[in-house]
Amino acid sequence: MGRQRVKFTFEADLVKEPIIYMLGRDFHLVTNIRRADVGDTLGWVVLELDGEKEEIERGLQWVSSTGVRVDPISGDVLQG
Repeated sequence: MGRQRVKFTFEADLVKEPIIYMLGRDFHLVTNIRRADVGDTLGWVVLELDGEKEEIERGLQWVSSTGVRVDPISGDVLQG
């Protein structure tokens, strides 16, 4: 099992899409939202992903393919 923290940035056309739900369902990952700010035209979400390392990688590649920007994060995202 692995764990990875990432930040997703959504543009206007993707804000209302259930991408995080589909990521958890289709790639058998546990998604834990740590922080988020989502509006009508832009949004970002900081997630912890738990699952098999290969599934995390496959899932993140899929998210990127949808047009969502994916950035890795290190450290405790609740601090600072």
